[in-house]
Amino acid sequence: MKLEKYSFGMGDRFLHQGKAQLQAIVNAKNAGVDITPVWNKSNREHEIVGTNPGSLRQEADDAVRALGWESNYRVDADHINLATVDRFVQCSDFFTLDVGDAIGEAATDSDIASFVDRHGRYIGDLNIPGAGTFKVTRANVEAVAKTFLKAVQTAGVIYRHIVEQRGSDFIPEVSMDETANPQTPLEMFFILAAIADEGIPAQTIAPKFNGRFNKGVDYVGNVEQFEKEFNDDLATIAFAISEFKLPDNLKLSIHSGSDKFSIYRPIRDALRRTGAGVHVKTAGTTWLEELIGLAEGGGEGLAIAKEVYAQSLAHKDALCKPYATVIDIDDDRLPAAATVNSWTGEEYARALRHNPTDPLYNLHLRQLLHVGYKVAAQMGERYYSALGEYETDVSRNVTENLWVRHIKPLFID
Repeated sequence: MKLEKYSFGMGDRFLHQGKAQLQAIVNAKNAGVDITPVWNKSNREHEIVGTNPGSLRQEADDAVRALGWESNYRVDADHINLATVDRFVQCSDFFTLDVGDAIGEAATDSDIASFVDRHGRYIGDLNIPGAGTFKVTRANVEAVAKTFLKAVQTAGVIYRHIVEQRGSDFIPEVSMDETANPQTPLEMFFILAAIADEGIPAQTIAPKFNGRFNKGVDYVGNVEQFEKEFNDDLATIAFAISEFKLPDNLKLSIHSGSDKFSIYRPIRDALRRTGAGVHVKTAGTTWLEELIGLAEGGGEGLAIAKEVYAQSLAHKDALCKPYATVIDIDDDRLPAAATVNSWTGEEYARALRHNPTDPLYNLHLRQLLHVGYKVAAQMGERYYSALGEYETDVSRNVTENLWVRHIKPLFID
């Protein structure tokens, strides 16, 4: 199973927007750009909402049939580990191997020594075309192994476990983004060496970049620095593919890639210059478009949207705790529940919609509602009924968001 050059991960908290999401991919195809849709959902999201991995597969299959989509599509077991992978094995064909917890955990001394010996030929001047020439010492290689080797070995254990359960016909991604510091080109090179040593035919790798990739809002950081890191990673991957006989379609994966508008141009420019592929993973942006559609629909839809905000504000600390490292909310910038209750549907939509040029847009409200999907989940059938009643408004917003604000600037212009 081979992942195509461009792929786009789409999260859907409540599994109702598959057709609207796929329509954005259809729009891209009609514009001459082939993108593989990848529906993704983590074990944590399934547990909060009360869904299961099989229901995500069903949503994807139903959307594909409804729209007559004839190209490939994938279902991602997002951020799985050995404790959670089994329930995803039979219904997923894309597995994001999350080894963030093992980064910094030391491998055995003998494994580290063996790794350094195995790759000792790179000690000296190492030229990575497009990224630069690096002075490599034995201490450099040992340092990379001490930080990342155990994590890659953990990925290998998960990968082989999946193979034992379902065979090797799936797409493995290795997630290295949940760590404090970005990987240097030299670190990335030896991480890829370790991945090859483990026999993982990784087709995407998600590195850590400088800056903040907060949920549902724009990139916070130095865009020029991101551009350099992105291009260095592309060059390092291209070199490592030939050095270590990794899959020729191995590409970068951008996690929490939704709404990172300020880095879309550098990504697009780099892809055009190099001919490389990319996987961009989005998640909660679709759930926020549901709220926008409900608010615009008025009536019960607007009432639900307002209640979700009020309850999210009341339970802010508990909702934010699992996402503390990927949100930055200024409490003083959050409107009172009474203020939001006085808004029209248009005012609510404009405050939430990610349009930085709109004076009503509130990125703090947006981040709070991004993590507030648990409130909607607790509404149960009331929320699901509203999604059906206001489907026209909701689906219009979902498609427009992915197509106009994400896919076009990333892959077209």
